[in-house]
Amino acid sequence: MPGKKQNLIDQQLQDLNNDGVDLRGCLRCIKHSFKTASSQLIYSILWMTVFAATLTLNAAAQTGAWLMPSHDEQHSALSNVQSQALDTIHWHVPVDLSPPQGEIFIHYGSPLVTAANTVIVPVKTGSNSFRVEAHSGATGKRLWAQRTGWQAAAATFTPGLGPTLSNNSLFVPDIAGRVLVRSNPDQALGTVTRLYFYGIENFRKNPTVYEQNVQIDTPLSTDANGNIYFGFLVLGPTPINLQSGLARLAPDGTGTWVSAAVASGDPLITQVAISCAPALSPDGSLLYVAVDNASFGYLLALNSTTLAQVGRVRLTDPSSGMDAMVFDASSATPTVGPDGDVYFGVLENPFPHHNDRGWLLHFNSDLTQTKIPGSFGWDDTASIVPASLVQRYKGTSSYLLMTKYNNYAGIGTGNGKNKIAILDPNATEKDPILPSTLVMKEVITMLGVTPDPGTGFPEAVKEWCINTAAVDPFTTSVIANSEDGKVYRWNLTTNTLSEVVTLSTGIGEAYTPTVIGADGTVYAINHAVLDAVGTTAPNHASQP
Repeated sequence: MPGKKQNLIDQQLQDLNNDGVDLRGCLRCIKHSFKTASSQLIYSILWMTVFAATLTLNAAAQTGAWLMPSHDEQHSALSNVQSQALDTIHWHVPVDLSPPQGEIFIHYGSPLVTAANTVIVPVKTGSNSFRVEAHSGATGKRLWAQRTGWQAAAATFTPGLGPTLSNNSLFVPDIAGRVLVRSNPDQALGTVTRLYFYGIENFRKNPTVYEQNVQIDTPLSTDANGNIYFGFLVLGPTPINLQSGLARLAPDGTGTWVSAAVASGDPLITQVAISCAPALSPDGSLLYVAVDNASFGYLLALNSTTLAQVGRVRLTDPSSGMDAMVFDASSATPTVGPDGDVYFGVLENPFPHHNDRGWLLHFNSDLTQTKIPGSFGWDDTASIVPASLVQRYKGTSSYLLMTKYNNYAGIGTGNGKNKIAILDPNATEKDPILPSTLVMKEVITMLGVTPDPGTGFPEAVKEWCINTAAVDPFTTSVIANSEDGKVYRWNLTTNTLSEVVTLSTGIGEAYTPTVIGADGTVYAINHAVLDAVGTTAPNHASQP
């Protein structure tokens, strides 16, 4: 492992010790972490109709908007519009104005797209400074830019800025735990207001205290009624005794909050997990979020109005039974299926007995039942795939899951055969790494394309570089990018990589999302640049 990577790990985690597991020694192993048939279309459209009726998405989402990371409040990553063919790069803009040399240890924020096809781009402008930009989805022309005082929480990988769209407004994390609200994001001019979940009067009395000590540590999530949810850290004392936890902002600006300790019912819990965007049940009544401390964590189900606990489950390794690791380099968030089941990715313990793959944990809606886990999960938010999209599937599940499925070279028994996978959440097979553990059954998988000779493993290929992948039911496909610098269409009918566009020469980087815009343009981040990919003649966006 290059010394630079090891130094970064040691700096962030040198004092952690989990149930006798030496995390410093374990994390020395994390090399990779820095680094259509017509009938099928008819089935897909019918499934989408049912899905749209089941999920309580905002009305804008049903017209093609991508409202938040992983598309919607269930984090389905399931597009409402057909993606364009992957032929060419329309335009591109940087998401980092001063990217690091070499490998990139930064989780860049997900682009968002309004129903009117304006692309909202989170941009890192300095070592820990950010802004949001709005670009025309058709041409890439920048329409406006908005600074924010938000700073990323201290973490092994720098977290990304996570805005959200709701009710023709853009909500952006800001300094002091406040939220900027920009009206009319499709227009060059819009008013900006500020919301404080703990009250504007409290802020005005002691602005410096709150600016120094309160910090939003997750992307923002919104529900169908326009309520905003997010996690926040409290780094020092405040006059009203704020404690790190979860906040809710109602459409009228009224704020409420609950500490992570109170929400979990465990005084040892210290925070909402970094980068863990809250998710909601299909009917909007339950809010899901992970909380943790340096040693263990829980997944919580909370009343979405009162933030009172409805259920909790301690996050454990399904093989060892030990507390799973909720690692601050991860950007995993809960995914909620149409049936209400909840999925959340963790890192294994002891590490790396599962080849640094972690697990995709699986629970029923109130978290009282632990179900079949997936065989990969540590930095991945699962995407929902209608079962009708996979013709060869003969099981009984109405939906499947798409996840990353890497098997990192040189980590435990890892051979570098890095894949992506479609999994059946309700059927089992023996785990490919630890056969004594039953995991979700593989329906189809796709091996990476580009050899990775630097690993010393002859069959190793470059890893898939996604933390959430867009699903296009209209073309029965998944859009995913790779550390080889290319974005691919994975055709689920033929189980082939049917289209590809080169974005860069390829680089090791923290995982990034893929998005499908309102006009079907595909958006992917590679080498600190957001590329808009589709079928029309290329245009070039104005640069900042």
